[in-house]
Amino acid sequence: MEFTVQQIADVVGGQVEGDATRRVASLAKIEEAQAGALAFLSNPKYEHFLYDTQASAVIVSPDLVLRHPVAAALVRVADPYSAFTKLLEFYAQATRTGKRGVEEPSYLAATATVGPGHYRGAFSYIGEDCRLGPDVLVFPHAYIGDRVTIGEGSVIHAGAKIYPDTVIGRFCVVKAGAVVGTDGFGFAPQPDGSYLPIPQIGNVVLGDYVSIGANTTVDCATMGTTRVGEGSKIDNLVQVGHNVEIGRHTVIAGQTGISGSTKIGDYCLLGGQVGVVGHVTLANRTTLAAQTGVHKSVKQEGQILQGRPALDLKQSQRVLVVYRNLPEILHRVERLEQAAKAPEKP
Repeated sequence: MEFTVQQIADVVGGQVEGDATRRVASLAKIEEAQAGALAFLSNPKYEHFLYDTQASAVIVSPDLVLRHPVAAALVRVADPYSAFTKLLEFYAQATRTGKRGVEEPSYLAATATVGPGHYRGAFSYIGEDCRLGPDVLVFPHAYIGDRVTIGEGSVIHAGAKIYPDTVIGRFCVVKAGAVVGTDGFGFAPQPDGSYLPIPQIGNVVLGDYVSIGANTTVDCATMGTTRVGEGSKIDNLVQVGHNVEIGRHTVIAGQTGISGSTKIGDYCLLGGQVGVVGHVTLANRTTLAAQTGVHKSVKQEGQILQGRPALDLKQSQRVLVVYRNLPEILHRVERLEQAAKAPEKP
């Protein structure tokens, strides 16, 4: 697929500087782009690539002042990163797999219904009383249990497992190997030291435009619902415990673990390998740096926390400064102790 630079500018609402009739057929990073590619520049650290890039066009900020001549046509737009993201989405939709129909062998229960334009890959399984909307894609070896509802345009990738009674909204993506709706980690300790499994009879609900990463697990509720809000994105290898509630447009990076019954607000950012204990609440727009350990609720909106245990960013940085200086502090204390023990001079 090819587009002129002017067509690109029309899509992102930008202004062309240079040859608007140039044609681009691919998207690339500015440092790797070749002729016929479109790149973007949002980080000033990469500005030097602009003057040598082979890209046919580059999306840049209106405020960028050129220090050298540029061969590429420029599309000036207020937020180059968001504009390029919009183009990536546009490109992905335009080149989205054209798979439709049914590959055999696959199983569709007699009581299940699927909308027009759907795809069922080989060895996929769709259980009793399922409801799949139009243009839903179910790739090979995916399992969809009984009474599952999947909204329009959602994609269930190869090997994903959707357990019974799960509700998936419109235009969601569940990536390969993910498990949505399996039993939560619930066991009742017994007097003899053994553990009795607690039946998990709730479900999982994913809002519209949710993305669940590869090999991520979202456990069903003990009772009620484990919920992931509209537009939230969960990375690979994340554990979401039973009865967790995640708000809208929250982003969670890989290897994070969220314990049961925790409530995470809207527009939160959780870095990689974050750990959150159970039964706590994170306020809207909370940011947790990578490897942060949260042991109590975060009540103030917009806080940035890091460390184990989680501390306000500035406080945590002060603690780190002291930690780095501990060897010198210890040495000074030892010298003071030695001086205190030394006999007084007559």
